[in-house]
Amino acid sequence: MTSSPPTRWEIPLAERMRPRTLDEFSGQAHLLGSDAPLRRNIESGNVPSCVLYGPPGVGKTTLVRLLASATERDILEINAVSAKVSELREVVVQAANLKALRGGHSAIAFVDELYHFNKTQQNALLPSVERGDLILVGTTTENPWFEINKTLLSRMVVFELHPLSEDDLVLLLERALADDERGLGRLNLQAEESALRLLASMSGGDARQALTRLDFTAGSIAARGGALLTEAAVKESLPLAAVRYDKTSDDHYAIISALIKSIRGSDPDAAVYWLARLLAGGEDLRFLCRRLLISAAEDIGLADPQALVVTAAAAQAVDMTGLPEARIILSEAVLYLAAAPKSNSAYLAVNGAEKAINKGDLQEVPFHLKPSGSGYLYPHSDPRHWVPQQYMESQRRFWFPGELGEEKAMAERLQKFWRRFREGAK
Repeated sequence: MTSSPPTRWEIPLAERMRPRTLDEFSGQAHLLGSDAPLRRNIESGNVPSCVLYGPPGVGKTTLVRLLASATERDILEINAVSAKVSELREVVVQAANLKALRGGHSAIAFVDELYHFNKTQQNALLPSVERGDLILVGTTTENPWFEINKTLLSRMVVFELHPLSEDDLVLLLERALADDERGLGRLNLQAEESALRLLASMSGGDARQALTRLDFTAGSIAARGGALLTEAAVKESLPLAAVRYDKTSDDHYAIISALIKSIRGSDPDAAVYWLARLLAGGEDLRFLCRRLLISAAEDIGLADPQALVVTAAAAQAVDMTGLPEARIILSEAVLYLAAAPKSNSAYLAVNGAEKAINKGDLQEVPFHLKPSGSGYLYPHSDPRHWVPQQYMESQRRFWFPGELGEEKAMAERLQKFWRRFREGAK
């Protein structure tokens, strides 16, 4: 039994609605705005060998195609994972022939996920890139400065693409609903502004995700004879937002950085938001607890020594309970750390001591402190539980107590014993 060929409507909406011109392209105004440098180069017919770096669904592949069509260049597509050196050499020959045929106009060699390129593959293309026989354009979701070979990267310009704004996504959704030729115009659906805003906000800046959600929701409404896309219908069809997070990508580092910096900046609302983002993305709980323990010591420190105790207890409790309950424990720890007084004096003190040692400040242990020495004075024999005594061969100052929380009381106590805490300044 033979099946009929797929109709054009079985092609995903996101694919059908790919922009055909630069003016149809939404977002990335820093690259393609009317006066942006890349836009001016394209309109002048120039395309540099470049890397388009950004998360999924922000227009990287579409932009490659527009680079070619707007400058009337051929595209030669290369699979970075499977391309053999012999195939790449054929691409080089093909590009040279096309350049001669097109009156000196170089073709674009397009490599998706360029970071998969190995050294042998690079070596097959680099001479042609340097001579201008072809224009190498790669796309990647991974940070090119870490993932792409420096030899290749030095011959290319990196353009970073950002997640689309809610307004950009709403514009795309409106176009798709109205387009009779490629979009959903034949369904004759009207849409509440709030419904499109909700679809956009739930798509995580991903145009492909936004259009896919629209396609599914609109299809559901049309199938039951409806004519209005409502906010309620969006919530019913696809209640969960798309969370842009990858534990192995830049998101992992960016969001954990935002969490730690929000704690350091004493913003509990921001801190618990970034915590929720990490949990929604499936972040490793032990990694998260380790970072919170570091923050408790580095950023709160002696201003509230209890912070480390609370965080250590939370880490143990998280290990014992697991999700979903662990999120409550982590929330308590994060809120405590964000609300606590801050001091990095412990961090600065050990850094200062290590710096002195690395510079060669290697002191001998004073004789009276050695196990076999004599002359040591036992502090507990004094009613103050302190005696004036030398503990370093040559005195150094590494710890400068802060003036918040418990640390202020510690400093006041030490001022009674040591002159350097009364007179010393940072």
